[in-house]
Amino acid sequence: MKQESLELFKSAKIEEILEILKNGLDSRNEAAFWADKVVPFSEAILSILIPLRDSGKLFNPENKHVDELTPELFFAWNDFVSLKSLAFTIQKSPDLGVDLEILGNYLARYNVNLEDENLDFPISHYNLHQGVSNVIKSLL
Repeated sequence: MKQESLELFKSAKIEEILEILKNGLDSRNEAAFWADKVVPFSEAILSILIPLRDSGKLFNPENKHVDELTPELFFAWNDFVSLKSLAFTIQKSPDLGVDLEILGNYLARYNVNLEDENLDFPISHYNLHQGVSNVIKSLL
């Protein structure tokens, strides 16, 4: 993990992090397939984590408070099952004050039912996002 990535997650805005990912994709000439997935996926996660970071309400997938946003925490939420869980946690906790729109729209595109937490999504979407996460890790 690069030191710049550690600092980036501590204080950068969503747009800054997404720009670094996009530039990394461009400089590596990553296949368009991955490039089309990395930025929207990262934006969906960061649309929740950055506001939680800024309000001091960050938590990990085990629902334990976390003091700062790190790349490791970001990657913990990259797991598609954890990300689905995050959406339901945000829905159930209006006191967190986070807008679920970007993440909700993203998950809906991948057949995640945001009405019934017990309904599953296609395993192929989970596998796809494992690959996306690996590309993101290689950029940071």
